[in-house]
Amino acid sequence: MINRRKFMQTLSLMGISTTLAKSRLMAKPAKPNSKDNPIILCSRGEQWGRKVLKPGWDILRKNGELLDAIEKSANVTELDPNDTSVGYGGLPNEDGVVQLDAQIMNGPDHNCGSVACLEGIKTPCSVARLVMERTDHIHLVGKGAQDFARMHGFKVENLLTESTRKIWVEWKENLSDKDDYFPPADGNYNRERSTGTINVLGVNKNGDVAGITTTSGLAWKIPGRVGDSPIIGAGLYVDNEVGAVGATGRGEEMIRSCGSFLGVEYMRKPYVNELLILMEDHQRLISMIKLLPYQKMVRLVALQFRVEKAASQQ
Repeated sequence: MINRRKFMQTLSLMGISTTLAKSRLMAKPAKPNSKDNPIILCSRGEQWGRKVLKPGWDILRKNGELLDAIEKSANVTELDPNDTSVGYGGLPNEDGVVQLDAQIMNGPDHNCGSVACLEGIKTPCSVARLVMERTDHIHLVGKGAQDFARMHGFKVENLLTESTRKIWVEWKENLSDKDDYFPPADGNYNRERSTGTINVLGVNKNGDVAGITTTSGLAWKIPGRVGDSPIIGAGLYVDNEVGAVGATGRGEEMIRSCGSFLGVEYMRKPYVNELLILMEDHQRLISMIKLLPYQKMVRLVALQFRVEKAASQQ
Protein backbone atom coordinates (compact mmCIF):
# COMPACT_ATOMS: atom_id res chain seq x y z
CA MET A 1 0.00 0.00 0.00
CA ILE A 2 1.39 3.39 -0.96
CA ASN A 3 0.43 6.63 0.73
CA ARG A 4 1.14 9.85 -1.14
CA ARG A 5 1.32 13.21 0.50
CA LYS A 6 1.09 15.98 -2.05
CA PHE A 7 2.80 19.23 -1.44
CA MET A 8 4.21 22.02 -3.51
CA GLN A 9 7.01 24.40 -2.96
CA THR A 10 8.61 27.26 -4.77
CA LEU A 11 12.33 26.82 -5.00
CA SER A 12 13.96 30.17 -5.63
CA LEU A 13 17.52 30.12 -6.83
CA MET A 14 17.69 33.90 -6.80
CA GLY A 15 20.48 34.18 -4.26
CA ILE A 16 20.06 30.43 -3.66
CA SER A 17 17.32 30.96 -1.11
CA THR A 18 14.39 28.68 -0.44
CA THR A 19 10.79 29.42 0.48
CA LEU A 20 7.76 27.19 0.77
CA ALA A 21 4.97 28.60 -1.38
CA LYS A 22 1.74 29.48 0.42
CA SER A 23 -1.39 27.41 -0.09
CA ARG A 24 -3.11 30.52 -1.44
CA LEU A 25 -1.32 29.90 -4.74
CA MET A 26 -3.41 26.77 -5.09
CA ALA A 27 -7.06 26.90 -5.93
CA LYS A 28 -7.63 24.56 -3.00
CA PRO A 29 -5.22 23.61 -0.20
CA ALA A 30 -3.76 20.10 -0.27
CA LYS A 31 -5.02 17.48 2.17
CA PRO A 32 -2.26 15.12 3.31
CA ASN A 33 -2.71 11.40 2.53
CA SER A 34 -5.75 12.03 0.34
CA LYS A 35 -5.71 10.60 -3.17
CA ASP A 36 -8.88 12.37 -4.31
CA ASN A 37 -7.37 15.80 -3.93
CA PRO A 38 -6.72 17.71 -7.15
CA ILE A 39 -4.22 20.56 -7.12
CA ILE A 40 -3.36 23.31 -9.56
CA LEU A 41 -0.63 25.89 -9.07
CA CYS A 42 1.41 28.38 -11.04
CA SER A 43 4.67 30.29 -10.81
CA ARG A 44 3.04 33.60 -9.95
CA GLY A 45 2.00 35.43 -6.81
CA GLU A 46 -1.50 35.78 -5.49
CA GLN A 47 -2.63 38.59 -7.80
CA TRP A 48 -1.95 36.65 -10.98
CA GLY A 49 -2.41 33.25 -9.37
CA ARG A 50 -6.06 33.72 -8.54
CA LYS A 51 -7.16 34.66 -12.05
CA VAL A 52 -4.82 32.19 -13.77
CA LEU A 53 -5.83 29.19 -11.67
CA LYS A 54 -9.60 29.73 -11.49
CA PRO A 55 -10.54 28.27 -14.90
CA GLY A 56 -8.28 25.28 -14.34
CA TRP A 57 -9.65 24.64 -10.87
CA ASP A 58 -13.22 24.90 -12.18
CA ILE A 59 -12.39 22.01 -14.53
CA LEU A 60 -10.56 19.87 -11.97
CA ARG A 61 -13.17 20.20 -9.22
CA LYS A 62 -15.77 18.87 -11.68
CA ASN A 63 -13.51 15.88 -12.46
CA GLY A 64 -12.64 17.32 -15.87
CA GLU A 65 -9.55 16.51 -17.90
CA LEU A 66 -6.23 17.48 -16.33
CA LEU A 67 -4.74 18.65 -19.63
CA ASP A 68 -7.78 20.84 -20.26
CA ALA A 69 -7.35 22.39 -16.83
CA ILE A 70 -3.70 23.37 -17.14
CA GLU A 71 -4.18 24.56 -20.73
CA LYS A 72 -7.10 26.84 -19.86
CA SER A 73 -5.18 28.29 -16.93
CA ALA A 74 -2.08 28.93 -19.06
CA ASN A 75 -4.27 30.54 -21.74
CA VAL A 76 -5.32 33.22 -19.25
CA THR A 77 -1.83 34.70 -19.22
CA GLU A 78 -1.19 34.05 -22.91
CA LEU A 79 -4.28 36.07 -23.87
CA ASP A 80 -3.73 38.92 -21.40
CA PRO A 81 -2.03 41.91 -23.09
CA ASN A 82 -1.07 43.31 -19.69
CA ASP A 83 1.52 40.58 -19.22
CA THR A 84 4.59 41.38 -21.31
CA SER A 85 6.34 38.03 -20.92
CA VAL A 86 3.82 35.52 -22.23
CA GLY A 87 1.70 35.23 -25.37
CA TYR A 88 -0.15 38.25 -26.76
CA GLY A 89 1.60 41.44 -25.74
CA GLY A 90 4.88 39.71 -25.00
CA LEU A 91 8.07 41.70 -25.50
CA PRO A 92 9.51 41.14 -28.98
CA ASN A 93 12.90 40.18 -30.35
CA GLU A 94 15.39 42.80 -31.52
CA ASP A 95 13.48 43.24 -34.79
CA GLY A 96 10.21 44.00 -33.00
CA VAL A 97 8.69 40.58 -33.73
CA VAL A 98 7.05 38.57 -30.94
CA GLN A 99 8.23 34.94 -31.00
CA LEU A 100 6.62 32.54 -28.55
CA ASP A 101 7.79 29.27 -26.96
CA ALA A 102 5.77 26.69 -25.02
CA GLN A 103 5.65 23.07 -23.98
CA ILE A 104 3.22 20.67 -22.37
CA MET A 105 3.99 17.34 -20.71
CA ASN A 106 1.77 14.56 -19.37
CA GLY A 107 2.94 12.55 -16.38
CA PRO A 108 1.27 9.16 -16.89
CA ASP A 109 2.93 8.44 -20.25
CA HIS A 110 5.62 11.16 -20.52
CA ASN A 111 3.95 12.30 -23.71
CA CYS A 112 4.90 15.86 -24.61
CA GLY A 113 4.79 18.53 -27.28
CA SER A 114 6.34 21.93 -27.81
CA VAL A 115 6.67 24.88 -30.16
CA ALA A 116 9.40 27.48 -30.50
CA CYS A 117 9.80 30.78 -32.35
CA LEU A 118 6.07 30.69 -33.06
CA GLU A 119 4.83 33.97 -34.54
CA GLY A 120 1.30 35.33 -34.78
CA ILE A 121 -0.47 32.75 -32.54
CA LYS A 122 -1.67 33.99 -29.16
CA THR A 123 -1.85 30.63 -27.36
CA PRO A 124 1.31 28.63 -28.06
CA CYS A 125 0.64 26.09 -25.30
CA SER A 126 -2.54 25.06 -27.13
CA VAL A 127 -0.51 24.48 -30.29
CA ALA A 128 2.04 22.51 -28.27
CA ARG A 129 -0.77 20.27 -27.02
CA LEU A 130 -1.83 19.58 -30.59
CA VAL A 131 1.76 18.70 -31.49
CA MET A 132 1.61 16.17 -28.64
CA GLU A 133 -1.79 14.74 -29.47
CA ARG A 134 -2.03 15.03 -33.26
CA THR A 135 1.50 14.22 -34.45
CA ASP A 136 4.26 11.73 -33.70
CA HIS A 137 6.67 14.66 -33.29
CA ILE A 138 7.57 16.54 -30.13
CA HIS A 139 8.96 19.87 -31.30
CA LEU A 140 7.87 22.24 -34.10
CA VAL A 141 9.66 25.52 -34.80
CA GLY A 142 9.09 28.81 -36.62
CA LYS A 143 7.09 28.82 -39.84
CA GLY A 144 6.46 25.08 -39.58
CA ALA A 145 4.86 25.58 -36.19
CA GLN A 146 2.76 28.47 -37.50
CA ASP A 147 1.64 26.48 -40.55
CA PHE A 148 0.64 23.61 -38.26
CA ALA A 149 -1.35 26.00 -36.07
CA ARG A 150 -3.10 27.50 -39.11
CA MET A 151 -3.98 23.98 -40.30
CA HIS A 152 -5.78 23.44 -36.99
CA GLY A 153 -7.76 26.66 -37.24
CA PHE A 154 -5.63 29.13 -35.28
CA LYS A 155 -5.78 32.70 -36.51
CA VAL A 156 -2.51 34.48 -37.30
CA GLU A 157 -2.52 37.92 -35.64
CA ASN A 158 -0.16 40.73 -34.73
CA LEU A 159 1.02 39.95 -31.19
CA LEU A 160 2.75 43.30 -30.62
CA THR A 161 0.49 45.62 -28.64
CA GLU A 162 0.84 49.40 -28.64
CA SER A 163 2.34 49.18 -25.16
CA THR A 164 5.00 46.61 -26.04
CA ARG A 165 5.74 48.44 -29.30
CA LYS A 166 6.63 51.55 -27.26
CA ILE A 167 8.84 49.51 -24.92
CA TRP A 168 10.65 48.04 -27.93
CA VAL A 169 11.06 51.50 -29.49
CA GLU A 170 12.51 52.81 -26.23
CA TRP A 171 15.05 49.99 -26.15
CA LYS A 172 15.98 50.56 -29.78
CA GLU A 173 16.32 54.33 -29.43
CA ASN A 174 18.54 54.03 -26.37
CA LEU A 175 20.63 51.09 -27.55
CA SER A 176 23.50 53.21 -28.76
CA ASP A 177 24.55 56.85 -28.96
CA LYS A 178 26.22 56.15 -32.29
CA ASP A 179 23.17 55.24 -34.38
CA ASP A 180 20.52 57.44 -36.00
CA TYR A 181 17.73 56.92 -33.47
CA PHE A 182 16.77 59.50 -30.84
CA PRO A 183 14.49 59.08 -27.79
CA PRO A 184 11.60 61.53 -27.36
CA ALA A 185 12.61 64.93 -26.02
CA ASP A 186 10.69 64.49 -22.78
CA GLY A 187 11.97 60.93 -22.27
CA ASN A 188 8.41 59.72 -21.71
CA TYR A 189 7.46 56.39 -23.29
CA ASN A 190 4.36 55.96 -21.10
CA ARG A 191 5.00 52.39 -20.10
CA GLU A 192 5.70 50.03 -17.20
CA ARG A 193 7.74 46.88 -17.62
CA SER A 194 6.94 43.47 -16.10
CA THR A 195 8.75 40.16 -16.45
CA GLY A 196 8.14 36.44 -16.01
CA THR A 197 7.47 33.23 -17.91
CA ILE A 198 4.68 31.12 -16.40
CA ASN A 199 4.49 27.46 -15.39
CA VAL A 200 1.18 25.78 -14.61
CA LEU A 201 1.32 22.42 -12.82
CA GLY A 202 -1.65 20.25 -11.94
CA VAL A 203 -2.69 16.99 -10.30
CA ASN A 204 -6.08 15.35 -10.87
CA LYS A 205 -8.10 13.20 -8.46
CA ASN A 206 -6.30 10.07 -9.68
CA GLY A 207 -2.92 11.49 -8.76
CA ASP A 208 -1.85 12.08 -12.37
CA VAL A 209 0.40 15.09 -12.92
CA ALA A 210 0.90 17.36 -15.94
CA GLY A 211 2.45 20.73 -16.67
CA ILE A 212 2.85 23.62 -19.07
CA THR A 213 5.54 26.27 -19.49
CA THR A 214 4.83 29.17 -21.84
CA THR A 215 6.69 32.41 -22.61
CA SER A 216 7.52 35.11 -25.11
CA GLY A 217 11.15 34.58 -24.21
CA LEU A 218 14.00 36.96 -23.58
CA ALA A 219 13.17 40.51 -24.60
CA TRP A 220 15.20 41.87 -27.52
CA LYS A 221 16.63 38.41 -28.24
CA ILE A 222 18.36 37.60 -31.50
CA PRO A 223 15.62 36.39 -33.89
CA GLY A 224 15.42 32.61 -33.72
CA ARG A 225 16.74 32.33 -30.16
CA VAL A 226 15.11 29.51 -28.21
CA GLY A 227 15.19 29.41 -24.42
CA ASP A 228 14.39 26.63 -21.99
CA SER A 229 10.59 26.92 -22.03
CA PRO A 230 9.98 24.60 -25.01
CA ILE A 231 12.86 22.24 -24.21
CA ILE A 232 11.74 19.04 -22.50
CA GLY A 233 13.71 18.59 -19.29
CA ALA A 234 14.88 22.19 -19.18
CA GLY A 235 11.81 24.42 -18.88
CA LEU A 236 9.60 21.61 -17.58
CA TYR A 237 9.64 17.94 -16.66
CA VAL A 238 6.92 15.79 -15.09
CA ASP A 239 6.81 12.21 -13.89
CA ASN A 240 3.75 10.53 -12.43
CA GLU A 241 5.77 8.63 -9.85
CA VAL A 242 7.63 11.68 -8.58
CA GLY A 243 6.09 15.04 -9.42
CA ALA A 244 6.99 18.01 -11.60
CA VAL A 245 9.47 20.86 -11.90
CA GLY A 246 9.02 23.96 -14.06
CA ALA A 247 11.47 26.80 -14.62
CA THR A 248 11.32 30.53 -15.25
CA GLY A 249 14.11 33.04 -15.75
CA ARG A 250 17.20 32.97 -17.96
CA GLY A 251 16.63 29.90 -20.12
CA GLU A 252 20.21 29.27 -21.15
CA GLU A 253 21.03 28.23 -17.59
CA MET A 254 18.26 25.66 -17.39
CA ILE A 255 19.24 24.23 -20.77
CA ARG A 256 22.86 23.88 -19.68
CA SER A 257 21.91 22.15 -16.44
CA CYS A 258 18.84 20.20 -17.67
CA GLY A 259 17.49 21.75 -14.48
CA SER A 260 13.86 20.61 -14.48
CA PHE A 261 14.71 16.99 -15.30
CA LEU A 262 17.50 17.00 -12.74
CA GLY A 263 15.17 18.41 -10.10
CA VAL A 264 12.63 15.64 -10.72
CA GLU A 265 15.33 12.98 -10.56
CA TYR A 266 16.55 14.33 -7.24
CA MET A 267 13.01 14.21 -5.91
CA ARG A 268 12.80 10.55 -6.96
CA LYS A 269 15.03 9.53 -4.05
CA PRO A 270 12.92 8.07 -1.21
CA TYR A 271 14.52 10.17 1.53
CA VAL A 272 13.95 13.61 -0.01
CA ASN A 273 11.96 15.88 2.29
CA GLU A 274 9.91 18.99 1.56
CA LEU A 275 12.88 21.36 1.66
CA LEU A 276 14.40 20.04 -1.53
CA ILE A 277 17.23 22.53 -1.70
CA LEU A 278 18.50 21.73 1.81
CA MET A 279 19.28 18.07 1.09
CA GLU A 280 22.98 17.34 0.68
CA ASP A 281 22.22 15.28 -2.41
CA HIS A 282 21.04 18.43 -4.22
CA GLN A 283 24.29 20.33 -3.96
CA ARG A 284 25.17 19.28 -7.50
CA LEU A 285 22.26 21.26 -8.91
CA ILE A 286 23.03 24.26 -6.70
CA SER A 287 26.73 24.18 -7.52
CA MET A 288 26.02 23.87 -11.23
CA ILE A 289 23.73 26.88 -11.28
CA LYS A 290 26.11 28.94 -9.10
CA LEU A 291 28.75 28.59 -11.80
CA LEU A 292 26.48 29.98 -14.50
CA PRO A 293 26.56 33.66 -15.47
CA TYR A 294 22.84 34.25 -14.92
CA GLN A 295 22.25 32.05 -11.87
CA LYS A 296 20.46 34.87 -10.02
CA MET A 297 17.84 34.97 -12.80
CA VAL A 298 16.59 31.39 -12.36
CA ARG A 299 13.52 30.21 -10.46
CA LEU A 300 12.14 26.70 -10.15
CA VAL A 301 8.64 25.66 -9.13
CA ALA A 302 8.29 22.08 -7.86
CA LEU A 303 5.35 19.80 -7.16
CA GLN A 304 6.41 16.60 -5.41
CA PHE A 305 4.78 13.35 -4.37
CA ARG A 306 6.41 11.78 -1.35
CA VAL A 307 5.96 8.04 -1.63
CA GLU A 308 6.05 6.01 1.57
CA LYS A 309 5.43 2.30 1.93
CA ALA A 310 3.00 1.40 4.68
CA ALA A 311 4.11 -0.93 7.45
CA SER A 312 1.69 -3.59 6.34
CA GLN A 313 -0.17 -4.53 3.19
CA GLN A 314 -3.95 -4.44 3.27
